[in-house]
Amino acid sequence: MIKTDIIIIGAGPVGLFTVFEAGLLKLHCHLIDSLPQPGGQCSEIYPKKPIYDIPGFPSILAGELIDNLLAQASPFKPGFTLGEAAISIDKTEDNQFIVTTVKGTQHQAPIVMIAGGLGVFEPRKPPIDNIVDYEDNGVEYIIKDPELYRGKRCVIAGGGDSALDWSIFLTEKKIASEVALVHRSSSFRGHLDSVQKVIDLADQGKIRLITEAEVTSITGNRKVEGVVVSHQKEGEMNVACDHFIPLFGLKPTLGPISDWGLEIEKNAIKVDTLDYSTNIPGIYAIGDVNTYENKLKLILCGFHEGTLAVQSAFARIHPDKKNILKYTTVNGVQGF
Repeated sequence: MIKTDIIIIGAGPVGLFTVFEAGLLKLHCHLIDSLPQPGGQCSEIYPKKPIYDIPGFPSILAGELIDNLLAQASPFKPGFTLGEAAISIDKTEDNQFIVTTVKGTQHQAPIVMIAGGLGVFEPRKPPIDNIVDYEDNGVEYIIKDPELYRGKRCVIAGGGDSALDWSIFLTEKKIASEVALVHRSSSFRGHLDSVQKVIDLADQGKIRLITEAEVTSITGNRKVEGVVVSHQKEGEMNVACDHFIPLFGLKPTLGPISDWGLEIEKNAIKVDTLDYSTNIPGIYAIGDVNTYENKLKLILCGFHEGTLAVQSAFARIHPDKKNILKYTTVNGVQGF
C-alpha cells in the first residue's frame, strides 16, 4: 500500500504543477498515470509542439514545459505509478481513499485529485476483424520508440501529419528497412511540406506510397507477417511487413472514471468553482477533466484550479491548522 497526503490521478502538466503547490503546504503527493512517462499529451502526442499561452514563455515546446514542471516539482519528491491506469476508488471508514490500478497497485490518501486531462486516450482502429489478435505483436497505434522498427519492414496507414511525419522519419533516419504508406485518398490532410517530402521520397524509391487504398486484413501466425491492401483500381495486393502501424489518431474517453459515482456532464466531471471539489467530499477534479460554467480548457486555467484545490485539501487534512499564504518571493522554496 502506497500512502501519501494527496493522490493525483493524471501526471500531465496540471498534475505536476499541483505537486509544487501541495509541496509549499508540506503535503506529499503520489501521481498515477496510464502512460509510461509523466507529461500526459504533452509527452505522448506532441512533445515538439510549441505552446504560446504559458505565462512568461512567449513560446515553449510541450516536452520542454514538462521537463520544467518536473524540475519545479522535484524538491517535493513526488511518487509515481506509471503505465497503470487507475480503475477504482474506495472509501474507508476513517475517510481515507483507496485507489487501485489495473495492475492491482493500491494507494491510500485522505485526498484524491483527478487531473486526467481529457481522460484515457484510445486509438481509432481500422475496421479489421482480427486486428486485436496482433496488438503488441506487430500492430502499434502510437510510435513510442522508433528503435523498435530498426531494420524492420513497416506499413503505415493514415493521411494526417502523424502518418506523414513518421514515414519521413523512419525513412530519412534509415531506421526501417522498408516503409510503405497507405492512404485511402489521393490527397492528404497534413502539412504541404510533409506531403511533398513523402512524394519526393516515393519518387526516389525510398517510400512505397499507395494511395486510393486501405489495409483490409492482416496475415501472419500470431505475429504480423504482411497486410492485404485493397486498391480502388488495382484490386487486392499483398504487402509483406513486420509492423502495421495505423495512425488514425486518438479519441478521449473518461474510461473507469465514469463509474466512480462522480457527477458527470458532457463527458467531464462537474465541480464547485469555490475549490474545484466534486460531489464526493475529498475528491477534486482539476484541468481539462472537469466542467463548470465558462470553463476554458487551457493549461494555465488548470494551474489555477490545482492551486485552489490544494488550499482546500490542506483544510480537510488539517482542520485545526490555520493556513497563512506565504509568498515564494519572500520564503523561497523549501523542499522535503
